[in-house]
Amino acid sequence: MPKLKPTLSTARLRSWLALPVLLLGAPFLAACDDQVQAKPAPPPPPPVSVVRVQPTPVAIQTVLPGRTAANQVAEIRPQVSGLLQEKLFREGEAVEAGQPLFQIDPAPYRAALASAEANQARAEATLQNARATTSRYRPLVGQNAVSRMEYDKSVATQAQAEADVAAAKAAVQSAQIDLERTRITSPIAGRTSRTNLTVGALVTANQATALLTVTQLDPILVDMPQPAEALLRLRREMDEGRLRRSAEGGVEVRLTFGDGTEYPLPGRLQFAEATVDRDTGSVTLRAVFPNPDGVLLPGLFVRARLEAGVAQNALLVPQQAVTRNSRGEATTLVVDEEGTVRQRIIETGQSIGNKWLVSAGLAAGDRVVVEGSQRVRDGVKPEVREMTAEELDQVGKPRPVTTAQARG
Repeated sequence: MPKLKPTLSTARLRSWLALPVLLLGAPFLAACDDQVQAKPAPPPPPPVSVVRVQPTPVAIQTVLPGRTAANQVAEIRPQVSGLLQEKLFREGEAVEAGQPLFQIDPAPYRAALASAEANQARAEATLQNARATTSRYRPLVGQNAVSRMEYDKSVATQAQAEADVAAAKAAVQSAQIDLERTRITSPIAGRTSRTNLTVGALVTANQATALLTVTQLDPILVDMPQPAEALLRLRREMDEGRLRRSAEGGVEVRLTFGDGTEYPLPGRLQFAEATVDRDTGSVTLRAVFPNPDGVLLPGLFVRARLEAGVAQNALLVPQQAVTRNSRGEATTLVVDEEGTVRQRIIETGQSIGNKWLVSAGLAAGDRVVVEGSQRVRDGVKPEVREMTAEELDQVGKPRPVTTAQARG
């Protein structure tokens, strides 16, 4: 049986089968070729906002912990013994200097005064008799009518009578003082405490237990411990001219309570101790404050803010521009004259408002990055927008609502 001759060769059949695959893959290969040949556009430079730091005079303030203390404290004790007869005030009220507080039974002291006055009268009568005798003997002694011994005796008797009168007067004065001390008065103006003894108690002169305490609250004192090193540093900066005294008439002090509220009346720094505490290494500063309403009470913990001086060429940097590196150093980003971001290590002092006082690491005219610092790093050339300090202060503040916005 004869073999059938194939109509198509095997190679041609394979080529026909591969043709659809090539036709389907051609667009994909062309697209890949276009993507390889097209180069991506470079990203735009990251935008940042900078503020140019300029030297300006700044008041250097020191915040110190403090505790209030009474200007005067008087512990009231009886100076004579007797029965406590009457209380002449209300506990906790304000009293004036010389105002009666207690009355001790005065009857025994009135009797003692009367007895002393009687003794004075007897001594004065004896003195009068001695003077008369001496007057009579004086002309007679020259005539030898009276012996010299009798005359000398009369003179001595007169001198003794004069001494007795002086002693009697002193006794009367002492009895008068004791009688006056039966009414106990306040030696100072202030506010009274609670009483430790009640009416009917027997008190003794100069007893250990005080009847009550009178505390003067206006004015009131505030004691503030300051490290001796800080005080020496301030004096050194003043001597070098970096700081100048802020006020010739005394340093003003402001107080802040524990809840953050501020005491409305300013005080004045009174003095600084001349010795350093061995245990704490600090020097105590004392300020005096007016306290007409009695808001400040003794023993109250406060924070005192006082102006130590004025730095003439201080550099202030917004706090948002300062960060800390892994070593704990304060750093900030600065755009140099070529427009490149550079990281600077700076030294910051105290905070003044929302800014840091920079003592090293920056110079006048440096442009500090205040916005967009998270988008740049050292060596990058960003798109720089320079802001003024006033513009930066307005950022983040709520804008006033207009009438149209309120209606909408």
